[in-house]
Parts: sequence; structure tokens; C-alpha cells
Amino acid sequence: MKTTITAKNMVVTPGITNRITKKTATMERYLKPDTEMFVRLRRERDERICEITVPMNGVTMRAESSSKDNLFMSIDSALAKLERQILRHRTKLEKRLREGAYQEETPEFIEDISAYGTGERQIVRTKEFPVRPMAVEDAILQMELLGHSFFVFVNIETERTNVLYLRKDGNLGLMVPEA
Repeated sequence: MKTTITAKNMVVTPGITNRITKKTATMERYLKPDTEMFVRLRRERDERICEITVPMNGVTMRAESSSKDNLFMSIDSALAKLERQILRHRTKLEKRLREGAYQEETPEFIEDISAYGTGERQIVRTKEFPVRPMAVEDAILQMELLGHSFFVFVNIETERTNVLYLRKDGNLGLMVPEA
């Protein structure tokens, strides 16, 4: 597995590199040997944030974790989240992941596997709604008025469906599909 480590507002020491390399190597039981894993470390005030991204065969897995002044806890927590994603979506991902990846049932990073169901999620409600053409500013206003964390609309400028969403940092994101 190829692991790329980048950092912002901090220095990556050999100890940090060795720890990340050792911890990510255990993910090889789930991922193909030629899989790339991008580990981004950053410091924001007193937070140490670790973001792990694994792009593969049209699927991108991403996990992010932060902790106060402890980078190693952030790394371990992000890897646990990534492992949970793999286990939760195992039937869907197994076709893209290495064959026989699930022979060993003991997770490396998760202590209590029973808290994270590995069953299929079900659609419990379907809602139909009109999608009207509107400007991005109008969509922001509508989303805030509804009190939702996302809003689907047709962008009046591009005449394409867009998704406006509220990010964890309080800012807004706009998803624009590629043609």
C-alpha cells in the first residue's frame, strides 16, 4: 500500500511517519496492495486533525478525526472510522476490495464491534418534493428558512441539479455534478 503523508501548520517527524506507516499497513487486509492512501495532518489552534482518504475504483472512502493536542489519538480514531466504513459496507465494497479480505473477523482499530451494525441500511421514508430553478443565493435562503442541513435545487444559471449543504465548520458547500 502506498501512503502519502502531508501536513499543514506542523512538522511531520520520523516518529509520526513510522507510526502512520505501521498503523496503515494493517489496513492491507482490506485493501489491495497497490491502493493509495492519503493522510493529511493539520493543526488548528489546539486541535490536531487527521484526515485519511482512500480513492479506489470509483469509490472514495474518507475519515477525519480530531483531538486536543494528541495527534496519535486522531490518527487511531480516523483509522477506526475508516475500518467501520469498510465493515459497514462490506458487501458493496467486497467486489472492489481484495478477495478474501474478510476472513479475519477481528477488527484492528475498533474495540466494540457490536456497537456498529454491519447489516444493510434500509430506506424507511421516501419524500417527493418539487425541484425549482433558482439562484444559489435563493437556495441558501430557502435552506436556512427550512432549517435543513442540505437543499436540492436546479441552478438557474446552469440549468443543472445542485446540492447545497452545511459543512461541519459552519460554512456552506455546493455540489455541482460533472457532465
